[in-house]
Amino acid sequence: MLPGFGLTLGGTLLFLSLATLLPLSALALKASSLSWPAFWTQISDARALATYRITLVSALAATALNVVLGVSVAWILVRYEFPGRRLLDAAVDLPFALPTAVAGLSLATLLAPNGLVGQLFAPLGIKLAYALPGMVAAMSFTSFPFVARTVQPVLADLDPQLEEAAATLGAGPLAVFRRVVFPAILPATLAGATLALVRCLGEFGAVVFIAGNLPFRTEITSLLIYTRVAEHDYEAAAALAVVILAAALLVLLAMNTIQHRLLRRLH
Repeated sequence: MLPGFGLTLGGTLLFLSLATLLPLSALALKASSLSWPAFWTQISDARALATYRITLVSALAATALNVVLGVSVAWILVRYEFPGRRLLDAAVDLPFALPTAVAGLSLATLLAPNGLVGQLFAPLGIKLAYALPGMVAAMSFTSFPFVARTVQPVLADLDPQLEEAAATLGAGPLAVFRRVVFPAILPATLAGATLALVRCLGEFGAVVFIAGNLPFRTEITSLLIYTRVAEHDYEAAAALAVVILAAALLVLLAMNTIQHRLLRRLH
């Protein structure tokens, strides 16, 4: 055992308790001030159920988009050398550094009916901003780096001789990717997708500027929580927040279990 393990573990647990467990415990304590019938009423009314559906659909669509784009970008950064590669590599982390409100405002300007991109779709009757496509774009933008950054080091460590051997045996590029590369990067892809999905479920700043925030149509759960806080209904806001927290924890536990089983099969 490394020296200082006890001190390091104690400091880590202390920081984790102060930064994570204490605020979450306060949230659960606030929600527990409601009786069970009142709690159930707050989390199961028609408006809340509509926000769950809209949030989940948008988050799943954004995560699926991020898986495709993230794996593609990781593949390009690892397998190819080209001018501007370092710039592209740095730009992948831009959503982490950029305030989400700025991202939402930029996307709203770009995708609005009179925006640079939105005006191309407006004559076709396709609405990007203040509709589901804009919400998916905002969630995808803020959570994009998770997949790319989890897959990239796995691809870099993958032995190219395995792909060369498969090609020597007559496998085409698609077969090599499907049978050699994809099984190796699948656990990392699932890990990145899980983080992206959890981030999308709780996204607020980027979405609120582009969603239109119409109840039963484009209102996400995070916005409803903010609305309840603005109405000084803190117990209702805490109840809705507990639902989002529970959903995020379930997603993390499920994906961690799946990832662990995949890793056991690979090894």
